[in-house]
Amino acid sequence: MSVRMIDVTEKPCSYREATATGFIRLRRETIELIKSKLVEKGDVLAVSTVAAINGVKNTPFLLPLTHNIPITNVKVDYEFLDDGVRVYVNVKTTAQTGVEMEALVGVAMALLNIWDMVKKYEKNEAGQYPYTVINDIRVVEKVKRVS
Repeated sequence: MSVRMIDVTEKPCSYREATATGFIRLRRETIELIKSKLVEKGDVLAVSTVAAINGVKNTPFLLPLTHNIPITNVKVDYEFLDDGVRVYVNVKTTAQTGVEMEALVGVAMALLNIWDMVKKYEKNEAGQYPYTVINDIRVVEKVKRVS
């Protein structure tokens, strides 16, 4: 089996941007705790934002065939829905390759961090998570502008 990183040496740098999203289904009581900032571990959205940014910046360590590119901006947004929280991560760069994987990793890290911070409230009597689900992680927009 052959494994290799794609050679982008000859590609010109260009403006690139990607936005990814994902969803975590939570109990209504848990959503209210997050909104009210009453989760025992702290401010869920603040910590999840830092987790998303760290995920974006560490993508080449997690996905070994991605390129280590300069990240020029990361924006994390949250949308509260009746049955959970939707996360959006927008990543920008000026590089030889895109930032879709970075945006996806950022979303995944934010969602996993939310789960970690609220798992106490999501468990049932048997210590299981019958309601909590992470899904719909995907790229919703990609932009490339050649200078």
